[in-house]
Amino acid sequence: MPARSGAHASILRVPTPSAWVEDALANVAELLQDHANCEKKAASTALALMFAYPEDRALGAALSRLAREELRHYEQVIRAMTALGLPFARQRPGRYAQQLRRVARTSDPGRKLDLLLTGALIEARSAERFTLLAPRLPPPLARLYADLAGAEARHFVLYLEFARDAAPQDWQARLETLARQEAQLATEPDETLRFHSGPLRARS
Repeated sequence: MPARSGAHASILRVPTPSAWVEDALANVAELLQDHANCEKKAASTALALMFAYPEDRALGAALSRLAREELRHYEQVIRAMTALGLPFARQRPGRYAQQLRRVARTSDPGRKLDLLLTGALIEARSAERFTLLAPRLPPPLARLYADLAGAEARHFVLYLEFARDAAPQDWQARLETLARQEAQLATEPDETLRFHSGPLRARS
C-alpha cells in the first residue's frame, strides 16, 4: 500500500538522548548484536500479524514484503559483523518492545490497532536512531545505517497508514497513549545498551 501524501514525518514524542548516541558509539559490537536480533524480531512481528488477521489481504501482502525486507536487513547486519570480526552471541532482550506491548490491548476490538501502532512507533524510533548514528560511524556501517534509516521510515508510515484505516476515529488518541510509554522507555536510563534502550545508567 503506498503511503499517502502528508503522512507524518515522525510520531515520536521525544528525541533520543544524546547520551544514548554516545553510549552506542562506544559499544558498537554490542549494538550490532542487538540490531541483528531486532531485524529478526521485526520480521517475526510482521509474520505474526499476517497470521492474526488473514482476512486482511492488503495488510498481509504489505507485511509479506516487509518481512522479507527485514530479513535482508538481518543478513546485511550479519555480513557487517563478519567483516568486523565480531562473533554472534546470545543476548538477553531489552525491556523496550516487551514493555511497550504490555500497554497494548490483547483482544479485539482494539488489539489490531495497538499492534499496528506499536509497530509504527518501533520503526519510527529505529529510523531516528539510524539517522543519528550514520554520520558518526565508519564508512561501511555509515552507508548501511543511512540506507536502513530510509527503509525504517517507510515501514513506520506503512504501519501508521494501516492503523489509520483500521480505526479512523480512534487511532490518534490511542497513539498518544502508546507514544507516551514509548518515549519513557527510549529515554529512561537502562542497565544494558540495546538498540531501543535508554542511555546507560551511570555507574557509581
